[in-house]
This record gives sequence, structure tokens and C-alpha cells, in this order.
Amino acid sequence: MNKRFAVSLVVAASLLASGSAFAQSTTAAGAANGARTGGEIAGPLGEIVGGTVGAAVGAGLEIPNAVISSIPRNEPSVVVRERVVVGEPLPDTVVLRPVPRYTEYRYAVVNDRRVIVDARTHRIVKIID
Repeated sequence: MNKRFAVSLVVAASLLASGSAFAQSTTAAGAANGARTGGEIAGPLGEIVGGTVGAAVGAGLEIPNAVISSIPRNEPSVVVRERVVVGEPLPDTVVLRPVPRYTEYRYAVVNDRRVIVDARTHRIVKIID
């Protein structure tokens, strides 16, 4: 396999695997998932490239502590039948509240758990408790 093609393939696979990094929302998880995927596709070189790309993607998805700490603990909870899982959107019936100073995020308390969602997609990016 052409080395340049292998590296391109690893980068593409790492970006596709970034969903796992997104779900876990950590730089370390992104690096581990990228290295694993890269290693499966292109061996040791793939692990290096995949780990680097995965770490970069994971770092870009970190949620600042200020976002987490700005979400009140005493909000009333909404009950939904759907599973509350990172990566899945909240139902349209859930009212999302703005996160002060962070327009890219919204939050809600669903099934007694505080969740942070992407303001554009309404997908859950972090479950706090």
C-alpha cells in the first residue's frame, strides 16, 4: 500500500472514529480511539497518525469547566421516555435553556440528570449527573 495513501486513509478513519471521542469528550479518549483505528488500518504508522488526529479532535470537543459550573442544580426536571445518551438529540418537547456566555451550548434537566447539548443540533454532548 502506498504510504501516502495509507496515511490519508488513517486520517479519514480517525475522523470517522471521532464520534467515540465526541461521546466521551476527552482528549485522551480521542487519542486512544484514533490510535486504535489507525493501527487497525495501517499498523504502527497508522497508530501514530490516528492518535494525533484523534487527540486533536478530542481536544476540540472538550467542554470548558465554566460551562459545566454555570448550570444550576435546582432546575425542575422533565421526564422523557427516550434514552438520555451522549450523542443523541433530545426530544423537541424538552425546553433548552441558554448557557451564560456560551452560545454554542444549551442545557436541560432531563430524567433528573443535567445535560449539555449542542445549540444547533440539540444532541447531548455531556451528561453532568
